[in-house]
Amino acid sequence: MVKNVKIPLEEFLEIRKEVLLQWPTGSHPMLDLEESVKRLKSVPAHKNFALKLRDAKAKGITLIQPRAGVARINEHIELLQYLEKEGRADFLPSTIDSYTRHNRYQNAEDGINESEAKGRSLLNGFPAVNHGVDGCTKVFESVNSPLQARHGTPDARLLSEIIHASMWTSNEGGGISYNIPYAKNISLEDTIIYWQYVDRLVGYYQEQGIELNREPYGPLTGTLVPPSISNTVAIIESLLAAEQGVKNITVGYGQGGNLVQDVAALRALEEQTNSYLKLFGYEDVFVTTVFHQWMGGFPENASEAMGLIAYASTVAALGKATKMITKTSHESFGVPTKEANAEGLRTSKMVVNLLRDQKMAESEELEREITQIKKEVDNLIHAVVRVGKGDIASGIVAAFKNGLIDVPFAPSELNAGKILPARDIEGKIRILEFGNLAFDEEVRAFHLQKLQERAVQQNREISIQMTIDDIYAVSDGYLVGKSKQ
Repeated sequence: MVKNVKIPLEEFLEIRKEVLLQWPTGSHPMLDLEESVKRLKSVPAHKNFALKLRDAKAKGITLIQPRAGVARINEHIELLQYLEKEGRADFLPSTIDSYTRHNRYQNAEDGINESEAKGRSLLNGFPAVNHGVDGCTKVFESVNSPLQARHGTPDARLLSEIIHASMWTSNEGGGISYNIPYAKNISLEDTIIYWQYVDRLVGYYQEQGIELNREPYGPLTGTLVPPSISNTVAIIESLLAAEQGVKNITVGYGQGGNLVQDVAALRALEEQTNSYLKLFGYEDVFVTTVFHQWMGGFPENASEAMGLIAYASTVAALGKATKMITKTSHESFGVPTKEANAEGLRTSKMVVNLLRDQKMAESEELEREITQIKKEVDNLIHAVVRVGKGDIASGIVAAFKNGLIDVPFAPSELNAGKILPARDIEGKIRILEFGNLAFDEEVRAFHLQKLQERAVQQNREISIQMTIDDIYAVSDGYLVGKSKQ
């Protein structure tokens, strides 16, 4: 059974030998740890993700980062340079291709060769493992901003080795958030173990005086996810990372839609992450937040899409997120051009700059929502600790197995899939059907009361149709779904 215990160095190094053999042609010649330490220590402060986050947090500003990645190195570099210069991105990504995410490196290699032959990318991201340390270092040296790997990989051990050896100073993901929303039948115990290795690698570098950033993936399925569920997963993954020695963690949250609830969720997430880290004995972890712009269906009209992007940027700024992941006006119909990506960045940058010195007005509504989210998170984390007999790693496995934690619309067979979210009349995300979710009767009554208020005002029944209407609402220009009856 998986446990939340730091991997001893000797054991880590033995596992590492096996991990490096995953490289398509055998052990990678440039993955010597001593050499990687030297390379990472040479990274200037302005290109270190963790240090730039610390600076932004101290200044109280929201920095911006796009998603982007293509197959060929020169084309990928051109894309990142464009987003850095024309989009004014503060952080740069390398979104990894789907073959690499599933450790299908030969398929990725074929994709690179086909892309070269066709003169354009035929992969949906950057195949970092196949390009190796040489290629990934070339990407790092070609830009002036910190680099992060963004992907969705259940087993990211080899990928993580390569990106950090290439001086990329941040890695997104976790054993829960890169399994339940992304995979169908991969063992949760296995993915937690894989990501314990990823975090132990970061912890090893920390022991050598190198601070790297780790970012659990916040939005999960990105569709009507109740804040308490996504916050709980982020906090659990932070605790798992901290046990392995990670000292710089960015917890994420995906835009829900209601301004007050989103700001409340961001505040609750940061406060409870810090609180639970200290409660479990991790006193020296630096925590920041990242806000993901709208992850659901986008309007087809470009002007309406930009309106949604500007609204999301407003929430991130007022919620004092340290970082924001941007979207583009092309979301509804395909992969964005670099021009559209830069346009989304500039729009986002303008809004967060305008709101930099403004604050969300304190209100009873905001405080009530923060209190409610915290209460629900406490319910869920206490359940994890209980079924894990004090161990959060084994506890999270048991919690998912018994439906005590349940992510809406997740593809994983390990997820119960019995809860059903819907919005209340103000657009806040509530829960219509609870399944076996570990909420007490007071919390359940609160959610049902809020949905009953909507039912009365919309003259409709509380039913799954609410959920269906809500899923499509934003792409139609509304937040709360309207009855089709």
